[in-house]
Amino acid sequence: MTGIREALGLLWSSPDHAKMVQEGKTWHTWGEVRALAEKIDDELTRVGCGEGARIGVVLGNRMESVASLIAILGKGRTIVTLNPMQPTARVTADAVAALPQVVLAPQNDWDIEDFTVPLAGAGIVGFAVDGVEVVQRTGGPEVTIEVPTDVSDPVAVEMFTSGTTGPPKRVPLTWRQLEAALDAVHGHTGKRGGEGEPFSGHVGLIALPMVHIGGFWGVIQSLAEARPVVLLPRFTVEGWVEAVYEHRLPVAGLPPAAMRSVLDSGVPKEKLASLRALTAGTTFISPDLADEFTERYGIPVMIMYGATEFGGAVAGWTKPLIGEWWSRKRGSVGRPFPGVKIRAVSDDGEVLPTGASGRLEVNSSQTGTGTNEWVRTSDLGHLDDDGFLYIDGRADDAIVRGGFKVQPETVCNALRAHASVLDASVFGRADERLGQVPVAVIELAEGAGPVDEAELKEFVRTQLTGYEVPVTIHTVDALPRSVSLKVDRRRLLEMVAELESTRV
Repeated sequence: MTGIREALGLLWSSPDHAKMVQEGKTWHTWGEVRALAEKIDDELTRVGCGEGARIGVVLGNRMESVASLIAILGKGRTIVTLNPMQPTARVTADAVAALPQVVLAPQNDWDIEDFTVPLAGAGIVGFAVDGVEVVQRTGGPEVTIEVPTDVSDPVAVEMFTSGTTGPPKRVPLTWRQLEAALDAVHGHTGKRGGEGEPFSGHVGLIALPMVHIGGFWGVIQSLAEARPVVLLPRFTVEGWVEAVYEHRLPVAGLPPAAMRSVLDSGVPKEKLASLRALTAGTTFISPDLADEFTERYGIPVMIMYGATEFGGAVAGWTKPLIGEWWSRKRGSVGRPFPGVKIRAVSDDGEVLPTGASGRLEVNSSQTGTGTNEWVRTSDLGHLDDDGFLYIDGRADDAIVRGGFKVQPETVCNALRAHASVLDASVFGRADERLGQVPVAVIELAEGAGPVDEAELKEFVRTQLTGYEVPVTIHTVDALPRSVSLKVDRRRLLEMVAELESTRV
């Protein structure tokens, strides 16, 4: 099989006029993307960033991100992802903490002093990348931050997890992991792509953010298979449906919240007539939702299970599996991919028998340790006698909002930063469309007057990503606590129920 780096190199044999990246109604040709990738590569080389160099990218869903990815990974460099959906202060703090040698970002980011000054102070070389222009904004003629010397297992991507296997953290994904993940996907689907004229096959529709593993992996797979890419700046029902209809896609992906939105929007069946299957896997998917989608549109839903730490999915359904097993295995996330082993263990690490629920552990070349050891997740699950995997819950308190993981403590810390807030607690409330939404309860500091809920939401928006902002913020005289002074969740929920019944 052709490796990812080799596949990126083969793109240079493509005709310049080939349509490669679509944004809105605009197509960018391979010639445009190639020219920008070469400019980025030239500038990185000029300042001393060769193989192994760490390059931060504010990774929005735009053509410039695709060109940056080609320039970085195509020369064996490491991409350090920076999330454009976060407030400027968090993007800046993330970049300074990660300390890449270079940061590539849109010009409008460099126009913000709170972004430019800290990066310059940290010694990071910065470039504005917009359209065909690559302009240096910070740093000198050479990088001063050293390249890591440990290259025993070279890193391709440093990406924040979404919290699937624990609190979000920046994890390295090695070239070995990406290659193994791509091989596992091809082994699972039986398709390898890369045949025929470059950029002449079915498009890769990227409706999820590239900065998360789902969107990022969609671009990587499309480039490795020399398929054109359609980038949606953000998911909308109209944009997704029109892309499926325009390009007659046989397969597309949707997280469960988006699947519900499509159903609730009454999209005509003929608009999705080309789809032979739908993939879904950012979070738990109700089998009832999958069945409702299949009944409405006649399209089977191939549920997947994976995590950023694994470079993507490690288990899932295929159309043949659905045809044979779905009626008997509803609720399962499918079978482990070829070469992947999954087991359930007790809290003390004892391997549990088939059918028993416990913490899931994964053994695969896709994990950071390869097949040398088992990697424990924060998911609870079990396998049945036929090898089907079931997710039974989570061992942590992450809130899954429309496929995005919200860590309660992150939201609590944002609320505690307000001068009037002494302490806060955040929990997830069930939501028909999004799965869960965060709800906050605050205790005011001594002497503080009432704080308007809208004011608090506006305050935390400067510190949180949009999906982390609580839908409701309740104020109580004192948070209920146990004898160990931890917030008593049961009593807290009772208090909230009473407050909301009074409000109604």
